[in-house]
Amino acid sequence: MALALYRKYRPQTFAEVVGQEHVTEPLINAIGSGRLNHAYLFSGPRGCGKTSSARILARSLNCAAGPTPQPCGECNSCKSLAADGRGSVDVIEIDAASHGGVDDARELRERAVFAPVESRYKIYIIDEAHMVTAAGFNALLKLVEEPPEYVLFIFATTEPDKVLPTIRSRTHHYPFRLIPPPAMRELCKRLCAEEGAQVAEDVFPLVVRAGGGSARDTLSVLDQLIAGAGAEGVTYERAAALLGVTDAGLLDEMCEAFAAADGAAVMEVVERVVEGGHDPRRFAGDLLERLRDLIVLVQVPDAGSSGLIDAPADQLAKMTSQATRMGTATLTRMAEVVADGLAGMRGATAPRLLLELACVRAILPGTDESMAGLLQRLETLEQRGANAVAAPAARRAAPEPAPAPSPAPRAEPEPPREAAPAERPDPALEPVPEPVPEPAPAAQAPPPAAEGGGVTAASIRRQWDRIMMAIKDRKKTTAAILSEATVADASDGEVVLAFKHAFHAGALQKEPAYSTVTEVLGEVLGGTWKVRCEVGEAAQVPKAAPAPRPREESDRVPPPPPEPEAEPSADDPVAPGAIGTSEEQAVKLLSDAFGAKRM
Repeated sequence: MALALYRKYRPQTFAEVVGQEHVTEPLINAIGSGRLNHAYLFSGPRGCGKTSSARILARSLNCAAGPTPQPCGECNSCKSLAADGRGSVDVIEIDAASHGGVDDARELRERAVFAPVESRYKIYIIDEAHMVTAAGFNALLKLVEEPPEYVLFIFATTEPDKVLPTIRSRTHHYPFRLIPPPAMRELCKRLCAEEGAQVAEDVFPLVVRAGGGSARDTLSVLDQLIAGAGAEGVTYERAAALLGVTDAGLLDEMCEAFAAADGAAVMEVVERVVEGGHDPRRFAGDLLERLRDLIVLVQVPDAGSSGLIDAPADQLAKMTSQATRMGTATLTRMAEVVADGLAGMRGATAPRLLLELACVRAILPGTDESMAGLLQRLETLEQRGANAVAAPAARRAAPEPAPAPSPAPRAEPEPPREAAPAERPDPALEPVPEPVPEPAPAAQAPPPAAEGGGVTAASIRRQWDRIMMAIKDRKKTTAAILSEATVADASDGEVVLAFKHAFHAGALQKEPAYSTVTEVLGEVLGGTWKVRCEVGEAAQVPKAAPAPRPREESDRVPPPPPEPEAEPSADDPVAPGAIGTSEEQAVKLLSDAFGAKRM
């Protein structure tokens, strides 16, 4: 039977304790200076190193070369208290959950008066100390207050407030904390290297998150994944399925739909969540954590490097783009709506319906009359106003993209030029020309729009990771610009991208960025594509216009029959030979009819 990782790699010195430097350094200094106390209280969450530190302290005090903060590991005491040692008769570990009564305390008090057998100190490690009854603590009070010089107590507990205050006041209290994600990730990587286990890089955030800051829980999860891995090692898909977490791709799609305020895409993601067998409650919880990360990124742009967010570099870049496009007020209200929906799902018989309602409410601030909904609407209006000011400048600065090559146009008769308004006769006097029928179009290859048929904005968002990776391989600067875009629409060979800032929209329309994007779209999606960049919210930009199709004979409108010409009347002021008509009157009538100024 293989030894569990948390037992195999239990720390043997204070230097090996991870993430508790605020405890280990003072203890090392106290041992080095000889200022030891007779009683210690180690408190903190489960699996963070309380009992291990108590054992290390016992080894340091009873080492033949000690007391020393660096046990030699060679003497009988060090070998007995090692992780695989047999134990020492002078170091007594007591589980207070089953030995916390007054009789157990009296027995301990009677045995404590005897000197240690082979060690320097007789050390009592009382685990789960909060389980000791009040009568048991009162029975120990006098011994803990004034023990023999060779007796030392170490209390370990997850709930220090339940320890009798009179006992707590006689100890040196050291609070342990949850291990931060960066330190926990490094620990997992180091242990995997020592074990020779192949673990994908994107698996470590899942393991750290599942452990919740507890070293024991984290190593237990990692041990389970390594034990069930195949020849390819621990993959992300296997880890996500086993731990029950939501695939990061679904969270990315939902956040993209939130950024675009696309209700259809939101409902499609929920459908995929249910079809994939994911628990709607778990998805809502994971989505809430993602929104929390986006809020942190808005407030702290370097949250990834500072350890506030634990995510791979490519995932962090994608999340930064999503956070920038939504804003603080929008993200905050969405998080509140999802949190309320998650609270309502507990015990609900239709969790999917509640998830759909929560996600739709998140993108509809107009239905919310609270202050949060008002702030989201104001933020949206401010962004639209800023984009409206910046859009004309971007269009003037950005050159028109080179059009795709097309067949040579057929020769058409040039239409007659129209005369200036001052020289045109009255339209009522012009005969209606007979319309010239258009010749049937020559057979030619289908336009590029037909090749992109069937591809929607939602389907492009699902392929967005592949598109971004392909562009990053070709030009990283182009990929950085494109990371600020949201797919607003796609139709008939044209993709509409919405940008928050005019600078990015203009930069993408320049060469070689434009050609790089269109080529990659063709490789990933198939067909030939054009890209139109707009500045504004994705839900407000103009949609992609469908490509014009050739006119059929049945579509042509027959020309109207010519109206019979009216006979000129003598009362008509502009008719030839009208009474009282002069050149000056004719010029005045024409000027009034066409709005020209009188000369």
